[in-house]
Amino acid sequence: MFKSKANKQKTLCKQEIITSIDNTTRIKNYDNISRTKAYEDFYDHHPEIKWAFLASMVSRNAGWSMTDLHGKWFRKALSMEQRSLLFMTYECANWTIFDDAFPQLLLYEWSKKINEPLFDLLDHFHVSQFMIQEWKEFWVNHNTERLMTALIINEQNVIQSPVINNNLYKRLVFKTTIYQIQNFFHFSTVVFPTLNGKLFGFTVKNFNQLINRIELGKRLAWLLFDSGLNSSFVAFSQAVPHTGTRFDYEQFFPEKRKRETPLLRTAYPEVSHNIDVLRQDWFHGQSTKKWFKATKIPKNYELTEWFKHKQDQLHLLSLLQEYWRNG
Repeated sequence: MFKSKANKQKTLCKQEIITSIDNTTRIKNYDNISRTKAYEDFYDHHPEIKWAFLASMVSRNAGWSMTDLHGKWFRKALSMEQRSLLFMTYECANWTIFDDAFPQLLLYEWSKKINEPLFDLLDHFHVSQFMIQEWKEFWVNHNTERLMTALIINEQNVIQSPVINNNLYKRLVFKTTIYQIQNFFHFSTVVFPTLNGKLFGFTVKNFNQLINRIELGKRLAWLLFDSGLNSSFVAFSQAVPHTGTRFDYEQFFPEKRKRETPLLRTAYPEVSHNIDVLRQDWFHGQSTKKWFKATKIPKNYELTEWFKHKQDQLHLLSLLQEYWRNG
């Protein structure tokens, strides 16, 4: 009888944990601003989970890309429909990754709190079997680098089907002329700013290719933690609240800049996502060894002047696009 009562209490406790995680994830998955802050706060409390800091810095880039679409240059280049589709591509990817990853982080936090691994509960949140096994191994061996790479691999596989291979986005985003032009001019760049106005980062071509996004993620992880610049990136993250406008870092450029894009929450309302569609497990026992291999790091990752030059190219392209659209 006592054993049955204990099991019932344990089941009740686990159900309370699941409910708590569901509620917290829903609240913090409100928009790009809340997601970025949630990742940052989690990393502050659990610095061994390096992916959380990486996710926060990449999420800042997603927010800046969103508000770029409301800036004067993209308004010249793209129609309202095109800009709305591009925004939804960023938003869906950002939302989907958070919906999958943040319950994992919270369940790890609960496991630490009660000093018991709870990773079997990840099934409830439709997390891949790949990550369930990775978390179990991490609990035992504490390999922070392995876990960070595993989370990079997982997040990019998670968005492949619902976002990248989504028929609507494939037809109206990834196969369009504007996407090909962005690809050609290397506009798909992730930058990590510093308080002295320097930008560091990497660019990716063919963003819709899974392996390219995984390699980009691994390079960005190296940049954050192994390039010798970690303290500069942490200082920026702690000093500059994420507003979703590139003026967050442009304000530190030596030359004076005016804010050309709006704050994210003034530009976009809350987006309603279809949470009733169950996420399918991307992992079917296939080998993942190729994704864990060390990546090659390009020699040049200080991008300040390069980035400014690309912005100038974007402005010229926008003017040409406006001219073309207006006949």
